[in-house]
Amino acid sequence: MDVYSGSIHIVDELTYELIPVMEENRDISDGELVESFGSSYSESEIKEAAAELRELKDKGTLFTEDSYENYVKDFAENRHAEPIVKAMCLHVAHDCNLRCKYCFAEEGEYHGRRALMSFETGKAALDYLMDHSGKRVNLEVDFFGGEPLMNFEVVKQLVEYGRSREKEKNKKFRFTLTTNGMLLNDEVLEFANRECSNLVLSIDGRQEIHDRMRPTANGKGSYEVILPKLKKAAESRNQTNYYVRGTYTHYNTDFAKDVLHLHDLGFEQISVEPVVAPTSEDYALQESDLPVLLEQYDILAQEIIKRLKAGKFINFFHFMIELEGGPCVAKRLSGCGSGGEYLAVTPWGDIYPCHQFVGEEDFLMGNVFEGIKNTEIADSFARCNVYTKPECADCFAKFYCSGGCAANSYHFTGSINGNYTIGCELERKRVECAIMIKAAMADE
Repeated sequence: MDVYSGSIHIVDELTYELIPVMEENRDISDGELVESFGSSYSESEIKEAAAELRELKDKGTLFTEDSYENYVKDFAENRHAEPIVKAMCLHVAHDCNLRCKYCFAEEGEYHGRRALMSFETGKAALDYLMDHSGKRVNLEVDFFGGEPLMNFEVVKQLVEYGRSREKEKNKKFRFTLTTNGMLLNDEVLEFANRECSNLVLSIDGRQEIHDRMRPTANGKGSYEVILPKLKKAAESRNQTNYYVRGTYTHYNTDFAKDVLHLHDLGFEQISVEPVVAPTSEDYALQESDLPVLLEQYDILAQEIIKRLKAGKFINFFHFMIELEGGPCVAKRLSGCGSGGEYLAVTPWGDIYPCHQFVGEEDFLMGNVFEGIKNTEIADSFARCNVYTKPECADCFAKFYCSGGCAANSYHFTGSINGNYTIGCELERKRVECAIMIKAAMADE
C-alpha cells in the first residue's frame, strides 16, 4: 500500500524486497541494487523491477509525499461556526427488554433514568436536523435505544412527520432502525420495509454465545425468540439493506465461528465487532487476546474467499473497503463526523456528540429546543483527526479508520485525541485482510 496516494500494488517477492530499499534511498542506482540482491535474483530481473518502481513513483502511485496535513488544518479552521448536520441518532427509548451484559447504555438507561421519547421532542429533533443541515438534501436518522420498538408508535409518527416535510424543506430522509428483534412482528416489518433504508438486527452468533451475553429481563436466553424473526426480516429485504450485528468478547475470541454460523443460517450481511469495555470486566478483551483475535481475522478472510469463489455471497462489514474511490479526503482524515455532522439526541432532547457519549455531562452540547450551547465541544471534535493523534503518524491504515472511534479513545485514554491500542491493532488487521480479499478476488 502506498499510504498517501491510496494505491495498492500486487507485487512479486523481488519487488517486495526492493520497495523499502528504494523508498529509503530514492537515488539508489541499479548497480547498487544488483550488488545487494544479485545473489538471489538476476541482474535483468532487478533492473526491470527497479524501472517499474521508478515509473510508479513518477506516476504518483508510489513513495507519495503527504499532501493532507495542511489541508485538514485549513478544513478544521475554516469550517462553519455551527456544525452542518447530516445525521442524527434518535434515542427514542432509554429502556430495553434485554439485559445485555456488555451494554454501554446500561440496559438502556445511559447513566440516567428509563424514559421514552415523546413525539413533540422527536419532532423538534427532526426540525433541528432539517434547519441545521444547510444545503444538504439527504439526511440520515437512526431510531436507537435501548430498544426503539418499545416506542414504536412514536417511531411511526416521526417517520410520517419527516416525510410530510421533505418536499417543503427539499430534504430526503433515510431512516434506519436498530433493534434486538424481540418485538419484531409483521406490522413492524411491513413498516420497516416501506420506510427504513436499513435495518440493524442484533445477534451475537452461536446460541451459547448469544444467550450468555444477551439474556432477557428474567435471565432467559433470547436466541430462539429472535432468530426466526431476524431470518424473516433478512429474507423480506432480499438479503440487502440490513445487517445482523453482533459483538464478540473475551468469551468468544474464536469469533470467526460466530460470523460463519450466521452465514450458515442464511444471513449475507454480517457485522460482528469487538466489545469495548473496561479491562476490569470479565468479558472485556485483553491485550493477551490479540494474537488469537488477529489469527481469527485471517481465518475468516480465507474462508470468505473460499465461499465467494464457490458462489456463496457474504458481506462482512469490517472487510468492506473501497479502493477505487471511497469517502472524500475530509472524511478519511476526520472520521464519522461525531460532534459535527452526526449528533445523538436523548428522550429529553439533549444533544451529545454521539450515542456513546450520551449521559456523560461533560459532553452535553445543548438541546433540540434551544440549540447547541457548548460550542467548544463541537470545536474539539472538528479539530480531532489523524494528525492530532500521535500514534496515527506511522500507521498505514489511518486513512481507512480515520483515527478510530473518538468515544473509544476518550474512554481508554481520557482524550478524544488518544488511541485505543487494542482497537488500533484490530483495525490494522481488518484493513490488511480486506485488501487481501480484494487482491484474491481481482481475477474472478
